[in-house]
Amino acid sequence: MLGFLQRIGKSLMLPIAALPAAALLLRFGQPDLLNIPFIAAAGNAVFSNLALIFAIGIAVGFAKDNNGAAALAGAMGFFVLSACATSLNKTINLGVLGGIIAGIIAGMLYNRYHNIKLPDWLAFFGGRRFVPIVTSGAMLVLGFIFGYVWPYVQTGMSHLATWLYDAGVFGAAIYGLLNRLLLPLGLHHVINTLVWFEFGTFKGFHGEITRFLNGDPHAGLLLSGFFPIMMFGLPAACFAMIAAAKKEKRKAVTGMLAGIALTSFVTGVTEPIEFSFMFLAPALYVIHAILTALSLAVTYMLGIHDGFSFSAGAIDYIINYRIAQKPLLLLFVGIIFAAIYFVVFYFAIKWFDLKTPGREDDDLIETNPDPNAAGETGDKYEAMAARFIKDIGGKENITNIDHCTTRLRLTVADSQIADGTAMKHHGAHGVVKVNKTNLQIIVGTDVEFVADAMKKLVQSSADLPDTGITASEPSLVTVTIGAESVCAPIKGKLLSITDVPDKVFSEKMMGDGFAIDPEEGLVVSPVDGKVSGVFPTKHAIGLTGSDGLEVLIHIGIDTVTLNGEGFINYVQEGEGVVKGQKLISFDIEAIKDKVPSLISPVIFTNLDPSKHVVLKKSGHVALNESDIVTFD
Repeated sequence: MLGFLQRIGKSLMLPIAALPAAALLLRFGQPDLLNIPFIAAAGNAVFSNLALIFAIGIAVGFAKDNNGAAALAGAMGFFVLSACATSLNKTINLGVLGGIIAGIIAGMLYNRYHNIKLPDWLAFFGGRRFVPIVTSGAMLVLGFIFGYVWPYVQTGMSHLATWLYDAGVFGAAIYGLLNRLLLPLGLHHVINTLVWFEFGTFKGFHGEITRFLNGDPHAGLLLSGFFPIMMFGLPAACFAMIAAAKKEKRKAVTGMLAGIALTSFVTGVTEPIEFSFMFLAPALYVIHAILTALSLAVTYMLGIHDGFSFSAGAIDYIINYRIAQKPLLLLFVGIIFAAIYFVVFYFAIKWFDLKTPGREDDDLIETNPDPNAAGETGDKYEAMAARFIKDIGGKENITNIDHCTTRLRLTVADSQIADGTAMKHHGAHGVVKVNKTNLQIIVGTDVEFVADAMKKLVQSSADLPDTGITASEPSLVTVTIGAESVCAPIKGKLLSITDVPDKVFSEKMMGDGFAIDPEEGLVVSPVDGKVSGVFPTKHAIGLTGSDGLEVLIHIGIDTVTLNGEGFINYVQEGEGVVKGQKLISFDIEAIKDKVPSLISPVIFTNLDPSKHVVLKKSGHVALNESDIVTFD
């Protein structure tokens, strides 16, 4: 049952994610903005057909392979269900809930019958073509039942909405509390859908979001309380976790936490923050849920009406400012909640020694892997997907791959064998083992690309690609010949590794080293040894010195996105090299305006942690110049 409800929650995200664009059109077309009726009509067309959109979106989400035949079945199913029910009782309005039911049934029937075999004389109607047919038949029966049962469901929904609104401050607090407490299981979308698209009626529109965007002065009371949490409270919690982090780990966690704090403020996407402490410090998450309930209660009590199209971030706040009621007061409430979150989180973390990011007992800090170090795959999402598959226990342990806004939703044979620590090391913000067969990996807003890459790798008969990174600690070497033997691989300005404009390198996540801002596009070998790896995109190369020292030369920042454009490689993996031998050439003029920076880090990936790279000179270095750094 839990897995089934989670599938509903995941499927709801597809139609919900399509609403912001329609909401923007609806708002921009209003008289108080651009006053262009046909733009408003375009946006309103979506909100007027929400039930159908949910039927289609959920059917696709429920289908095993997300095939379009399920979408057609969902649409036809909703039409048949609605027509049959209303023919028996003209007062029936199935609404979004009817679309959800039609989508679920269509998706389940697709999974059951999409590969059905019929007799030869009916073979044309077999397989996926059979799904809309059987769905229509099922909805014919269900429509007859709904014609007599749905009026009671309608009345029950009306009473539930009335109770929630009549409960006033208490009702708002209960909704806020349930919204956050259900998030770890992904079930918050279920209750959100009722509040956002079902509760209340205004000129034929239903739900808090739809009514608010269409000018209902009474809508928004159950939405406004999320703005202080998502724009102010949770970002402040991030800064509290940074302040409470151990000094030696503070710099490493600052980049991650500041980034997801900005995401929450601008877009209202909060899951990366919440999952960063949800399981490390469950008591903090309970406090967060209570504070969310308090925020909704306070904004309700103050009579603040504001709404959003997707989530309560700065984008929605600005767009809807002119139709909101008391928006400036909402900002004041947000500032107060920022202070509350910071103080409560900071002192709770300190007093109870909670293991939030940067306070772990081990040396593992949850960070995303280098987006440029995609290993042998040449694609960062494919690399992350390959690592996750290995961490989960291999292809054989995965039976289904799905995703929602920020998390992978996996069905596995045994979740207990999945290595959560390794997954965090390879880019996950958090890992949730829901039960033996359900596993969730919190990735972030680019989770869709990771999910697509995982599906391709799981369906492929080939072995998983070598990502070049494992969860285990790298082997360490004892440098016997000294750093003085390492020569400058590029002509240019010698820089400290901390000057590289990429935190993966500057914070030495891949190892210590130095960097060069190139003056000419030629890379030579800085050591005698062999080529251990050449990236398919030619922007980086790995070497192993004769003493075992591993060297990674990474040309520029984000140059992986060029897919080899402007680069020429002269050596192959396994080939022996000597100092000064030409490895790669690159066209500086052709690529310099296409990437953030040409500063090129040179990393010693297996250097003993007790050793540190110290520059022996500053300024310009010549190609193949020796005695430029030392290991202290």
